[in-house]
Amino acid sequence: MRSNMKLCLFFLLGFSLVACTGISDSPTPGAGAVVPSVPESEATPTPMKSPPLPDLGPAPELTNQVWLNTEAPLRLADLRGQVVLLEMWTFG
Repeated sequence: MRSNMKLCLFFLLGFSLVACTGISDSPTPGAGAVVPSVPESEATPTPMKSPPLPDLGPAPELTNQVWLNTEAPLRLADLRGQVVLLEMWTFG
């Protein structure tokens, strides 16, 4: 039983390693392979255009009175000029 478990783990480890190598059928450059040149117009990716978003005005003030890991409630004016990540969740 123990040897079957070892064999199974060995198989999974080997499969994982082979899957992560990214084996492909295409030849590697520098090994006698001819690498086709790509026109510069096709080599430069075109930026994706995002749909226009409406201007909803300034962000509303944070009105929470309960904050975790802060000494006092946070206000937007205190955070001006800083990078802020808001993660909102609730106790359920």
